[in-house]
Amino acid sequence: MTKLTHACAAAALIRDSSPPPRSNKANKRFRRDSPEGLLRRSLDMCSKHGNLIEALRLYDDSRVNKIPLSLHHYNVLLYICSSASSGDWEGTESGDLLGLGLERGFEIFKQMSVDRVAPNEATFTSAARLAAGKEDPEMALDLVKQMKGCGIPPKLRSYGPALFGFCKKGMADKAYEVDAHMVASGVMPEENELSALLRLSAEAKRLDKVYEIMHRLRANVRQVSKETAKIVEDWFMSESAAGVGEENWDVDKVREGVLKGGGGWHGQGWLGSGKWKVVRTEMDEKGVCLSCNEKLVCIDIDPRETENFATSLTTLACQREVQANFTQFQEWLQRNGPFDAVIDGANVGLINQQHFSFFQLNYVVKQLRQMSPSKRLPLVVLHRSRINNGPALTPRNKKLLEDWKKSGSLYATPAGSNDDWYWLYAAVSCKCLLVTNDEMRDHLFQLLGTSFFPRWKEKHQVRLTVSRNGPKFHMPPPYSIESEQGSWHVPTVTGDDLETPREWICATRTRDPSSHLC
Repeated sequence: MTKLTHACAAAALIRDSSPPPRSNKANKRFRRDSPEGLLRRSLDMCSKHGNLIEALRLYDDSRVNKIPLSLHHYNVLLYICSSASSGDWEGTESGDLLGLGLERGFEIFKQMSVDRVAPNEATFTSAARLAAGKEDPEMALDLVKQMKGCGIPPKLRSYGPALFGFCKKGMADKAYEVDAHMVASGVMPEENELSALLRLSAEAKRLDKVYEIMHRLRANVRQVSKETAKIVEDWFMSESAAGVGEENWDVDKVREGVLKGGGGWHGQGWLGSGKWKVVRTEMDEKGVCLSCNEKLVCIDIDPRETENFATSLTTLACQREVQANFTQFQEWLQRNGPFDAVIDGANVGLINQQHFSFFQLNYVVKQLRQMSPSKRLPLVVLHRSRINNGPALTPRNKKLLEDWKKSGSLYATPAGSNDDWYWLYAAVSCKCLLVTNDEMRDHLFQLLGTSFFPRWKEKHQVRLTVSRNGPKFHMPPPYSIESEQGSWHVPTVTGDDLETPREWICATRTRDPSSHLC
């Protein structure tokens, strides 16, 4: 018998005597019931219920029993400690628990480095929250810089501890440093961050920064919350606001700024002088302020932003749809478009209806055609199942659908697809109105971000209410913020629905036309 034969026989004997390989299900059960798996489940429960004491006991036991801790274990522990140190959980407001969360949190963060467990964004963010609990925003900012140095892209939440910490301490220049670092990292602040910067700038009398942040709110926030609205009102009613502004401004230069900005704002600084009159008001259907009688105008969006948005929308859609299907739709749209309006057919056909109504959908189609400058039919996007089943099979609806198909104004999305991608892309790429009552708040739309998409939606979405008299169109609201006369109109979330008029902050000054330079 050769050596090779002996080896093969031995290998066969080992195979016969070894246990059969575990199934995926068995492997999963094995990992779950291992000491590491049991620790993970226990820590997750501590996180869910805000139990700092039990989490620390589990951590100490794991050290004694030499249970290796993974990144997930460490991140959950750091999250629990940072939440306790900031008083986020009920019962952690006492000084003892706050101090314990801080002390043990930093200890665990240090041990993680000793164990050579590579941190991620969540690790650094929890450590930054610990620094905030220690009232050390400088440390929180340093941790964000370390994160970027490690090649880990910071998120918006990563900057919060440093930014809000500096704002709380009234350290304006340091807060602006955090803001600049965010922008340089491609992280755009949202309303909470801009609101904190606005309050800080107003209190620090940094008038140029107040002006800058007011415009960033205009660009990035759909409408301001009650809390931000109060900060805006307090600013306009302050002595600082009354004392700032150009009494003699160049009207031509201001108008040029309005044209460059796309309408609705000029960016030339505070205009006018004296105290501001600040009121809450509404706009009539023509966009005229009911307080100062000034007519607001819609603001155009930078075409480059729209093109970039359409590109990112295509990328996301192709990741989540069958790419060939979506590419086919883009080619169809290229041949048949552009359109003046796009209709989310499924949504419009079901507004206030128990069953899908082609009659209601057709009414909206005809009204939009009348409103269209080119008098062409809008694009109706419907899922294929709506076209091949149910009410679509009646003779009248069959003829209606056939007419829309022949005119190139109906697109049937394929089986298994999400028609949201199709009607949204069509409206964005055609730069036209989108008719839907879908508030576009689910996960799909969250993928699109919170900077450009809300602004696009505000200026393009047409919503409907249906009564006995038929559907009523609610067109995109006028959205100018800063006028050529120096007044400001800021939309708020109050009344942001179809039944209640939206509430606006109107801030104006007494005008003296003779003081303007022509």
